[in-house]
Amino acid sequence: MTEPHAVIRPPGRLNMPNWADLWRAREVLLRFAQRDLILRYRQTAVGVAWVVIQPLVAAGIFAIVFGRVANISSGTVPYFIFSLAGMLVWGLFSGAATRASGSLVANQALVSKVFFPRLVVPLSTLVSVTVDFAVGLVTALVLLVVVGIGVGLPLLLLPVWTVLALVLGGGFGIAASALMVKYRDIAYLLPWLFQVLLYASPVGYPLSAVPASVRPFFDVNPVTWLLEAFRWSLLGTPAPPVWQLVSLPVAALVVLAGGLVVFQRLEREFADVI
Repeated sequence: MTEPHAVIRPPGRLNMPNWADLWRAREVLLRFAQRDLILRYRQTAVGVAWVVIQPLVAAGIFAIVFGRVANISSGTVPYFIFSLAGMLVWGLFSGAATRASGSLVANQALVSKVFFPRLVVPLSTLVSVTVDFAVGLVTALVLLVVVGIGVGLPLLLLPVWTVLALVLGGGFGIAASALMVKYRDIAYLLPWLFQVLLYASPVGYPLSAVPASVRPFFDVNPVTWLLEAFRWSLLGTPAPPVWQLVSLPVAALVVLAGGLVVFQRLEREFADVI
């Protein structure tokens, strides 16, 4: 009696992805990521320079509006550098969510006709987001040297916050990508939600400037924990409370697990409704 080549089992309660299948499809993931990087900057005048220009311009606007007009202090760190650090980690988090969200719809021909682990598609977008972030981070480090801001041991934790930003944003993006297959309203809702979240998080202004009456809403926002931890590691600002440092990875993993569950539950319908 020959052994079966494939065993089909019903999904479990959580219905998590088959990690072995994902690992075998790693070459497909890399090809998707490579194509994403090439297409994004093909036929652009300045190419990858857009990765640097966008956070620099946004940081400059925040520095003028909050630092000059509103006269908010950023402590010992120049306001432009302070807001640039916030824009970098925000770009990583929001980019992971927004690019992953539309990935299945953008590749609907492949999703409906070719068999491969569908989770590969939103995961592949995280590679290009990470490359963009790395280019921006190098620019920020150069500026730190120019203005004479020293870095300390907390800089060693920067890769941790980077991974957690990808996990947090990727969790939202994976869930949104599955929902967008059936509900295209997500394409309009998600940018609006992130625009609101941008100003509801201390991206362009310090947490100390938030009035005490609304401070609890900021304190329970995982994006706030991420921003404060990132600035602590990169700029040497005061360290966040220990409870936030502990809660951040927990929140990121919960969001990722939730996104995977949503994706797995809806995956069977992709080819029919996309």
